[in-house]
Amino acid sequence: MPAELDSRPTVLVVEDEFIIALDLSETVRDLGYRVEGPFADKENAFIAIDQHMPDCAILDVQTADGEVYPLADALADAGVPIIFHSGHVAPTDIAERYPHAQACAKPCPPDRLIHMIGSAIEEANLAH
Repeated sequence: MPAELDSRPTVLVVEDEFIIALDLSETVRDLGYRVEGPFADKENAFIAIDQHMPDCAILDVQTADGEVYPLADALADAGVPIIFHSGHVAPTDIAERYPHAQACAKPCPPDRLIHMIGSAIEEANLAH
């Protein structure tokens, strides 16, 4: 089904570790949301958001082509709720730079991540 005909919320997944990317994508699908990605680098994620801005994003800080912050800045400027899912940066450091974002350190318990995705989608729905 073309993306524009699918009314389910879209979650952008940017994660360069293959197994984690598949796991995150499957979790998002299991929750009934549409997955954009997963992308291992921010270059391809930028192409995707130029075509369709997601309702929420799950971002690893360290991607295959460097830190994800330029992409996070573009998403934050567009009002997209962000969940940082990283083993490289402490959630408190993320909170300083992105006060409205959620953050969890890898490995994040699945139930906590599921709760974070749900609250981010809810935030996106309230903004629309």
